[in-house]
Amino acid sequence: MGRAIIEAALAAPDVEIIAALDRAESPDIGRDCAEFLGRTIGVTVTAQLQEIERAEVLIDFTRPDATLAHLDVCARARVGAVIGTTGFDAAGKAAIAAAAERAPIVFAPNMSVGVNAMVRLVELAAKMLGEGYDIEIIEAHHRLKVDAPSGTALQLGEAAARATGRQLADCAVYERHGNIGPRPENGIGFATIRGGDIIGDHTVLFAGTGERIEITHRSASRMTYAMGALRAARFIHGRAAGLFDMQDVLAAA
Repeated sequence: MGRAIIEAALAAPDVEIIAALDRAESPDIGRDCAEFLGRTIGVTVTAQLQEIERAEVLIDFTRPDATLAHLDVCARARVGAVIGTTGFDAAGKAAIAAAAERAPIVFAPNMSVGVNAMVRLVELAAKMLGEGYDIEIIEAHHRLKVDAPSGTALQLGEAAARATGRQLADCAVYERHGNIGPRPENGIGFATIRGGDIIGDHTVLFAGTGERIEITHRSASRMTYAMGALRAARFIHGRAAGLFDMQDVLAAA
């Protein structure tokens, strides 16, 4: 994702790359951040978090612990943040909300415009179909993804639960194995696939009597997430503190 964001930023006339961050043990430390494109732009990859203070917006697709460390700097320096990192626990989400009291933040498990349109479609379908349809969410990602279900799958589950008057925490079914008995009437099931270099596929299945409806989004390139992240960066640029998501970004278009 870092490379996709750099490539997208270099193609955007209204965006300037000020710094590029990576973990201290990364082999890219000290290299020009555009080297993978055969270019030199004079910005070397660093692990020095104080570089964030020089920017107006940070775009962060890392891991929860790294993101929270970056947000500490953002909050102190009033630097905006676009967070595409997933896998946060309740404490991590609370820390993001606290940082948003001092700096503008867009926090979304998926920056794709198409996925965020899918969230709205799922909410609409769940509301229209009602209780006569079982809801299952299937997601597939590359073998290196560490959290499951994906943040996008959880977001889709929350949309479906919200539309049907439920709390996802009360009805989510994450594991099935052995003699599990009949399906819970009001459950929302999740199935996780990990393998190869799958960028990200999500399907929400509404299974009724005699028919089923599937809403699917498949990512063919990480560039869609990068372009969405830049759109989010433009949205919060110059704003006061606050916590936003991609629905806010799209509504402002």
